[in-house]
Amino acid sequence: MNDIPVILLAILPGLVISFLIFQQDKYEKEQALPLILCFALGMLITFPALRIEEWADGLGFHESESIWLTLAVALIVVALNEELFKFLALYAYPFQQKFFNEPYDGIVYSVMIAMGFATLENLMYATQYGLEITLVRAFTAVPAHGVFAIVMGYFVGKAKFEPEERVQHLLRGLLIATLFHGVYDFFILQQMSDNLMIVSIILLYGSMFFGWNLMKKHQDNSPYRPLQEDVAFEDESPQV
Repeated sequence: MNDIPVILLAILPGLVISFLIFQQDKYEKEQALPLILCFALGMLITFPALRIEEWADGLGFHESESIWLTLAVALIVVALNEELFKFLALYAYPFQQKFFNEPYDGIVYSVMIAMGFATLENLMYATQYGLEITLVRAFTAVPAHGVFAIVMGYFVGKAKFEPEERVQHLLRGLLIATLFHGVYDFFILQQMSDNLMIVSIILLYGSMFFGWNLMKKHQDNSPYRPLQEDVAFEDESPQV
């Protein structure tokens, strides 16, 4: 019975972030079934991604004091590994469907997949390490997965509706999300100074503003945005 609060705390952040992103889908909200399937798909891809990390951990890569090896682990073993699985899930299912019908949908479905991944990962940590680690992750690791997903989803949304640059946008989404993720994890994994871990938190919450701006761009460019909003904006513009 004492595990119930820890389990609830592990689940809640992912659900809250999913709801907040869904609420920001102002003009053409997605149906529940694709959202649930994407969340479940995110949980499913957690298993192979973490198995790869466990394999690397068994080789002792995570314990290295070499800054370059730590950077390689952060960028490749953790960031590229996890973001590639999320990217493949996003591309294989929602990207191919007709319900993916505006650029902001890239962000919505990307976040749903990432929150499924982060929630299951969080549950694993919660059952192993308990309340304290679960509470810390609620304000760090889970929001971080959300930010990486917004970045990836922004470019995947552009790729869907800009076919002439589809490959470039898809690669940008994967690589920039991987870079954000890798730098964030590097400052957590490095063993030079515990104080440098604070940098990861600063980067995380700074990148949230970047993510918010990306969301706003797709909202503003939604084909479902009412024309009245554009007219009202023009009427309120100062006259020169």
